Amino acid sequence: MSAAVAALVIGAAVWFAWPRPIGADLATATRGPVEVTVDDDAKTRVRHVYTVSAPITGRVLRISPPRHVGDVVTADETVVAVMQPTVPSFHDARTHQELEAALEAADAAVSLAEAEVRRVEAALTFSRTELQRATTLARTETISQRLLDKAKFEVETSEAALASAKAQLEVRRNERASVAARLSEPTTLGPRSDASCCVQLRAPVTGRILKIVQESEGVVPMGAPLIEIGDPLDLEIVADLLSTDAVKIRPGAAVRIDGWGGPPVRGRVTRVDPAGFLKVSALGIEEQRVRTVIDFADPPEAWAPLGHDYRAVVHVTVWQADNVLTVPNAALFRKGDDWAVFAVKAGQAVTTIVKIGQRNSRIAEVQSGLSAGDPVVLHPSDRVSDGARIVERQLR
Repeated sequence: MSAAVAALVIGAAVWFAWPRPIGADLATATRGPVEVTVDDDAKTRVRHVYTVSAPITGRVLRISPPRHVGDVVTADETVVAVMQPTVPSFHDARTHQELEAALEAADAAVSLAEAEVRRVEAALTFSRTELQRATTLARTETISQRLLDKAKFEVETSEAALASAKAQLEVRRNERASVAARLSEPTTLGPRSDASCCVQLRAPVTGRILKIVQESEGVVPMGAPLIEIGDPLDLEIVADLLSTDAVKIRPGAAVRIDGWGGPPVRGRVTRVDPAGFLKVSALGIEEQRVRTVIDFADPPEAWAPLGHDYRAVVHVTVWQADNVLTVPNAALFRKGDDWAVFAVKAGQAVTTIVKIGQRNSRIAEVQSGLSAGDPVVLHPSDRVSDGARIVERQLR
């Protein structure tokens, strides 16, 4: 009896001490098509955006009827903004006194010019009278021809002096008007209400309003953007890709576009900028990015709901093949400088060095080390080692 108990105890101890198989998820090396893509966020944009800017410094008025983003506008017909020249600004006390003194000086200059005109007119009247006398005396040869010519010269000189004096008077009057205009203030010169006072800005192209920069009435400087107009069907996609990814992309590469709220659509790379720029990621990491422009390859009906500045996700194809041996990325781990997998042979894990080629986010190309149909361990834990017994984990 004691021998049987001892045998039972020994058998139980051996059973508990015997290494049990490790449950693991398994996958199989298979052959099939592989596509390697560069994936990143992107946004749509209208290819040709026209910005209507303020041609003068003035006040932008509210438009009646009001314009909203998405409204259709017609080239050279639709009024998209109305501007009114600004009224003079207020003066400080010193500037006001200086302008008043300048106005008084301008008044004096006008009076001086008027007096000069009256003096020259009197001289001209006298010269003409002298010419009439000289002409009468010359008929009877009482005076010489020289005196007659001198009388004519005096008349012509006086006429020229009168024209000069009148021009000088006009200059002084305009100078006075300029000073008077500078002296005016908003309390004395308010905005005009007639239509001739305003500048109407019309749409440069036919399309839709994409953005209203200046929504409320207010004063803007010359050149300030007021509104942006474009054709929503003239869309392209812009992606700021890492420079290390952009060097792999060539114009004409196929693109899959998704993540925009609709079914995936096709696109094609049209341009990769030759210059990059620095961009700080959401985690505060400085990254060198390169702008890549993508056109839609599918008809507009497939992506019609998209608009200007919409988000999308692009997958740019940089490599693809039809019949390649692959394993999931989850089976790979590093062994020194090489890649390795735990291949399952006769129920045991065997460390196998593999040579990896192209990879994407899910699978990797196996160039050597495995054959089609070889099972490998996915996500091997620290319990899995060379020679360990492996059993496939069953999903419940």
